Amino acid sequence: MAFGAGSADGAALGLVAWRAMSIELPNPEEGQRVLEMDRAYVFHSWSAQGALNPFTPAKTQGSYIWDYNGKQYLDISCQLVNTNIGHQHPKVVAAIQAQAAEMTTIAPQHAAKSRGEAAERIVGIAPEGFNKVFFTNGGADGIENAIRMARLHTGRTKVLSYYRSYHGNTGSAINATGDWRRIPNEYSMGHVHFFGPFPYRSAFWSDSPEQESERALQHLEDVIVAEGPQSIACILIESVVGTGGILIPPPGYMEGVRALCDNYGIVYIADEVMAGFGRTGKWFAFEHFNVVPDLIVFAKGVNSGYVPLGGVIINDAIAATFDARVFPGGLTYSGHPLAAASAVATIDAMKEEGIVENAERVGRDLIGPGLRALAERHQLIGEVRGLGVFWALDLVTNRETKAPVAPATGPSPVMAELVAECRKNGLLPFTVANRIHVVPPCNVSDEEVAEMLEKLEIVFSALDKHYA
Repeated sequence: MAFGAGSADGAALGLVAWRAMSIELPNPEEGQRVLEMDRAYVFHSWSAQGALNPFTPAKTQGSYIWDYNGKQYLDISCQLVNTNIGHQHPKVVAAIQAQAAEMTTIAPQHAAKSRGEAAERIVGIAPEGFNKVFFTNGGADGIENAIRMARLHTGRTKVLSYYRSYHGNTGSAINATGDWRRIPNEYSMGHVHFFGPFPYRSAFWSDSPEQESERALQHLEDVIVAEGPQSIACILIESVVGTGGILIPPPGYMEGVRALCDNYGIVYIADEVMAGFGRTGKWFAFEHFNVVPDLIVFAKGVNSGYVPLGGVIINDAIAATFDARVFPGGLTYSGHPLAAASAVATIDAMKEEGIVENAERVGRDLIGPGLRALAERHQLIGEVRGLGVFWALDLVTNRETKAPVAPATGPSPVMAELVAECRKNGLLPFTVANRIHVVPPCNVSDEEVAEMLEKLEIVFSALDKHYA
């Protein structure tokens, strides 16, 4: 349960904070009451409501969650890949409490201390030439406003994005999304999709990562030319595709995208909502490549999801577009004081405790080697891919054909069994289609990684029967 990448002081402080707000467990009657309230009154996202039986967490701390029966789970999902510094980090909880005592809310047109400090901290870790932050409530409206900025800056309308992508559930953000969730929500105009690189399941019949990169870039340029470069405002890319499979761009691809944007006068938007703030072992995932985007969209890890917050980091050229021209966008809770204070505390804690460095180390030395060894013992795992604390296991019934164990949409008995086995063994997983995403906190300890790998071994031993 340690905070601060195994720091003894952080662990002790966390324990004190935890005892102060602990509830009595087990308490199955209260758990049943919570579940009944949920089923009676809560309408859940992305779900048919009738068959839902949601997990009922009772308390959280560090890398762990407890249910009302008192069972402990190692959270390798980080919920929606956002609790980058774990649950209930005492420094962030204290910052939220202190801000609530001083100023719980203030309108966005005012100059608020916590908002200014949050923007200063975020600009401080951004590349040179980024000096402005527009705050939103989350990643989707961050994407929405980045697209708006690109369109107004260029005077163009079209948005190019991957088929394998997820950018949020607002008008332009869901249309920019490439997966199945876009299809019932296609109301926004000017969106064009293209295939990004994915060597394991190549759309380009490539036989090496380098060839995949070359062919994917040629495909992208063909799309640009066919759509008319003069009509394209921006190319929107997750620096490392998250929900779509933890897809790391092959060598040269991101640099090629940057070159195409420069050549055709297109704004390059980096979606860092899931991949940013330490998740890949760097502050931003695009830092793994020799590129600098024009707009950077963030959310989730900026404050570990403790209070809703997102935004756009704007380069100087685009920011200057709105020096004398009104930016036609705004949100009631833009830079909300509680959210901003939590971001300041999160970034400070990540720096003080070496949390980004810890994510890089455990990914390189422990998680990556451990998952690859797991794949050697279990043929169901077709590919292991990831960086930092951002990993996916691509599950197949046949390694030769790479046939997935589950469809891209709809129910899957195999994946349902995987989730059940994980929970039985005290793991809380994140699963999408035929994949389990292994995404623990950035400050996960070595002991917790060992526990995770030990439990995944048990889980996959129970699932080996599904390999054909």
